[in-house]
Amino acid sequence: MARIGLTTQRVTFAAADLADEIGFEGVTVSAVARIFGVRDASLYSHIKNVRDLRTRVAVLSLAELADRVAAALAGRAGKDALVAFANAYRAYSKEHPGRYAATRLELDPEVAAASAAGRHASMTRAILRGYALEEPDQTDAVRLLHSVFHGYVSLECSGGFQNTQRAADASWSRALDALDVVLNNWPPA
Repeated sequence: MARIGLTTQRVTFAAADLADEIGFEGVTVSAVARIFGVRDASLYSHIKNVRDLRTRVAVLSLAELADRVAAALAGRAGKDALVAFANAYRAYSKEHPGRYAATRLELDPEVAAASAAGRHASMTRAILRGYALEEPDQTDAVRLLHSVFHGYVSLECSGGFQNTQRAADASWSRALDALDVVLNNWPPA
């Protein structure tokens, strides 16, 4: 019998909040059970195991990030859309470091297909319409953008830019300027 007040959704949100506090790798069934003041076994009517728990956090985080990016993109095109997407992505990673780390979890193909993961690529492709890139260049550009965004925020979140003379915000802005130039001047095959 499920404990009153415990639901899969509450367990997932508690795990996501915990990830933001202590890091995604610290999310365990025991740690989440302690939040609710219950034994681990009480959670197993809501989740299968730690992999299921972490997968649920990843799916939640992908949806939250997609919603935030979609809201930022509304009504924007070209460089304005590129900057809005990138800034929403970066802000989410800073505000929710554990959730952001969860978005990097490799999902089973059927879970990934049902998650918001596809929305991220679709929104990136929507940005690229303003740059008139055709395939296969569009796929290459999607990979470039995601690599730059993820690489930058990962380095920033791990403290990689703390000991420099230039502010990380200034470098971020210049990186987005550079991406806009690259996308507007994509080299021919």
